Amino acid sequence: MRTSPNRLIATVFGAVYLLVGVIGFFVASGIGFFATEGANLIIFAVNPLHNIIHLAIGAALLYAGMNSAALSKAVNSTVGGVYLLVGILGLFLVGSALNIIALNGADNVLHLASAVVLLGVGLSQDKVPANTARAHV
Repeated sequence: MRTSPNRLIATVFGAVYLLVGVIGFFVASGIGFFATEGANLIIFAVNPLHNIIHLAIGAALLYAGMNSAALSKAVNSTVGGVYLLVGILGLFLVGSALNIIALNGADNVLHLASAVVLLGVGLSQDKVPANTARAHV
């Protein structure tokens, strides 16, 4: 893990998102599963669906980080792309009936920041060296 930025980022982000998912259930007790207004976890809004999503993403990242650089690179890039989409869409969903994961402004900033880090590492680190072995004629 020390030689792979993708494995390190996947492991750290995975552990944090798993922790947030678990803690989120304590603060969101009594909140509807698809509530558009969530309970505050520090400054972030969460509802049970949002917590389940955090658990799933955290588990995927942690699993990848504990396995290989190639898997971590793929998962970091995928999750980063999803967070970029969620961060952009979240700007339009706050305050609407379509906001089924109870996003707020702080969530949007966090999702966009996570996207930048995950995509940045996923798309730029742990490059596979070009195959330099050529057939001799």
